[in-house]
Amino acid sequence: MTARADGEPATGGALRADVGVVRGGFDLEVRADVRAGEILAVLGPNGAGKSTLLRALAGLLPVSRGRVTVGDQTWDDADRGTFVPAVDRRVGLVFQDYRLFPHLTVLDNVAFSRHVRGGRRPDARAHAREVLERLGIEELSARGPGQLSGGQAQRVALARALASDPRLLLLDEPLAALDARTRLEIRTELRGYLATFGGPTLVVTHDPLEAMVLADRILVLEGGRAVQEGVPAAVARRPATEYVARLVGLNLYRGAMTDRSTGRVDLDDGGRLFAAGHDPDDGGGHVVPLPATRMLVAVAPTAISLYTHSPDAGSARNVWTGTVAGLELLTDRVRVAVDGTPDAIVDITPAALADLELRTGQQVWLTAKATEVTAYPAPG
Repeated sequence: MTARADGEPATGGALRADVGVVRGGFDLEVRADVRAGEILAVLGPNGAGKSTLLRALAGLLPVSRGRVTVGDQTWDDADRGTFVPAVDRRVGLVFQDYRLFPHLTVLDNVAFSRHVRGGRRPDARAHAREVLERLGIEELSARGPGQLSGGQAQRVALARALASDPRLLLLDEPLAALDARTRLEIRTELRGYLATFGGPTLVVTHDPLEAMVLADRILVLEGGRAVQEGVPAAVARRPATEYVARLVGLNLYRGAMTDRSTGRVDLDDGGRLFAAGHDPDDGGGHVVPLPATRMLVAVAPTAISLYTHSPDAGSARNVWTGTVAGLELLTDRVRVAVDGTPDAIVDITPAALADLELRTGQQVWLTAKATEVTAYPAPG
């Protein structure tokens, strides 16, 4: 059965999506709830299922299991056989390459969706002018897409999506096509634009900074499953997987807390760390009991000190040794990969690199103060 969405104006309404999609050998199973006016960033590596989720919400792909509703409208329900096609869903889409019509002016690009749904052309163009003015780009109205910079094209693509009076706004890697300087310019500006939309917004990205700046909440997908969800600060502070830890620039270890009084965690891959910042709360207000509480341990690369000789006894409780596995220059710092028990990524200054005369295969000693180490219960 195919159902049509009604023609009511796009006002309010939360997104409730319980999406199961099977495509070839890939299986996506994820729940995404987004309140009206809220921005959810979907973050994940290539092949995690981000684009599949986006296509299912847009009506470009029916769900194999589950249900998608926006406000009081059901767009997809596998059990009932309900499916509203993309053309009948009030969805505003912003693609990575913007997909502006090259033969239309900016004004007519923005007016297109309202006009194609049966609106009179003068009315559609008048509404388009209002949206362009709201975004502060009305001076671009008479230009063609070929006369726009990357940042201008991004703004026009967003204007076109907003001019469709959407109930749901979907952005697929909205800043990926921009150069680094323009991306920095547009990122904060885009957050302000999105704040003017009263419905739920979902932003698909692989850029953690983009997710942190744009979103109210972050949903992380890996292998077709949600592995972490929360406000940006919580995700950055307590990564749940190695992928998330790498994105936010932390060393992450798994282990078991064997002594809560000292914060000792015996690591799965050998070694142990003491965490003064250990937290027995599971994130839901429940204290996880000992013995052997499963924990994640996070340490920033800047919190680890590196020596070419055994350090003197001091305030650092965590001391271990390893060998230099690699060196990488990252603008203002040098990232040192160390194979040890545990392995670690350490950030030092270029001056320190010169003083230490580091080379691959060299033995080094690492230290980290217990106050710089954070431990928290592993999810599940």
